[in-house]
Amino acid sequence: MAAGFSAVADAFAEVLAAARGGAAFSVVRGGVPMVELHGGLADPGAGRPWSADTVAVLFSGTKGLAATACAALADRLDPDAPVVRYWPEFGAAGKSTVRVGQVLAHTAGLPYVDPEPSPAETLDDRAGAAALARQAPLWEPGTRVAYHALTWGHLVAELIRRVTGDDPRTVVEDVVGRVAGARVFLTTPPPAPARIIRDRGYRLSTFLDDAQRRRTVERMYRVLLDDADAVNAPGWYRSGALAGAAVAGAPAIARLYGALADPARSPVPAAALARAVRTHAEGTDAVNDRPLRFGLGYELADPLGTFGPEPIAFGHSGAGGGRHGAWPEHGVGFSFLTNEMHAEDVDHRAARLLGALHSCLGPG
Repeated sequence: MAAGFSAVADAFAEVLAAARGGAAFSVVRGGVPMVELHGGLADPGAGRPWSADTVAVLFSGTKGLAATACAALADRLDPDAPVVRYWPEFGAAGKSTVRVGQVLAHTAGLPYVDPEPSPAETLDDRAGAAALARQAPLWEPGTRVAYHALTWGHLVAELIRRVTGDDPRTVVEDVVGRVAGARVFLTTPPPAPARIIRDRGYRLSTFLDDAQRRRTVERMYRVLLDDADAVNAPGWYRSGALAGAAVAGAPAIARLYGALADPARSPVPAAALARAVRTHAEGTDAVNDRPLRFGLGYELADPLGTFGPEPIAFGHSGAGGGRHGAWPEHGVGFSFLTNEMHAEDVDHRAARLLGALHSCLGPG
C-alpha cells in the first residue's frame, strides 16, 4: 500500500472485524495501485481465505462494464438515435421513438419482462431482449426513471450485438481488457468465485413502503429472492448476463476505473466518456422510491453518497454492497468487492472506506 493511506487500512480492518465473509478494496491512480487490501473468507463454509487473486460475482457492477463498452462504441451506437435504427423489431407496441440514451439511462419504461420468464430464461439476454421487443412500456419513455435491474442487461446486450455483430459478452471483455491488469469473466469460466452469503437481515428495496410496488420489485428480483444460493451456481456466473453476472477481482475493476479517470489511459474516447458521465436521468425511482442519478448506464454521485463524499463520481454499485467507480477530479479508480450481502439501509462498509480514501487524497 502506498504511503499516506493508513486511514484506509484502518477502515478496512474495521470492516473485516465485523465480517462473516471476505472483502477486497483496491484503489488505482495513474495506472499505479495505491491501495490493495483483502481479507476474510472467500468461502466461509469451507474456510477458504480471500486472497489477492480472489474473484467474485459483481452483480450490477457488471452494468458499469457494459456502460463502458457502450461508450467505447459511441461512433456506432448513437445515444440520440432511436433504438429501431439498430434493432427494428424493438419498435413494436409503441416503442418506435425510444432512444438508445433512454435505454441506457433507465427511462425506457421496461423494468420487467412480461409475461414473466421461466427461471432458465431469466438470465438469458437474448430471450429477454426478444420478449421486451414485443412489450409495451409501462410509461411514456423518458418521462420517469426507474432502475431496470435485469432488463437493462437484456436491452443493452442486444444493442451491442446489433451494432457489432459479435457476442456482447466478448465485446465487454475486450473493452475491459484494453486496460493493463484489468480482466472480467463473462464468456469463460472464472477461477473458483467467492461464495456469496447473505447477512441475516438482508432485504431488497429498503426505501419502499408501498405494498403494490413491492410486488413489482419481487417480480423484478425473483431470481435473487426465490433461491438465495442461485448466484453460487455455474448457471449464474457462466450466463454472461450483462445486468449482473460478470466475475472479477477488485484490483482489475479498480484498474479499469482508474484508466477511465485518466484520459491518457482510458479505453473510451474523451468526448464519448464525457457524454456518458453527464446526467441523463435523475429523480425518485418510480418503482423503488430511491433517489437516482444516471449517465449513459453509469450511476453518478447522488444524494445518498453512493460513491462517497466526492461530488463528481461515476461507476456502478452491486447488490449487497459492492461499489466500483471513479473520482475523475482525483484521477482515481476504486473497487470494493465483497461476498457478504448487506441491506442498503444498514450497510456502511463502502461509505466508511470511501470516506477514509477521500480524507487521504485531500483536495482534487
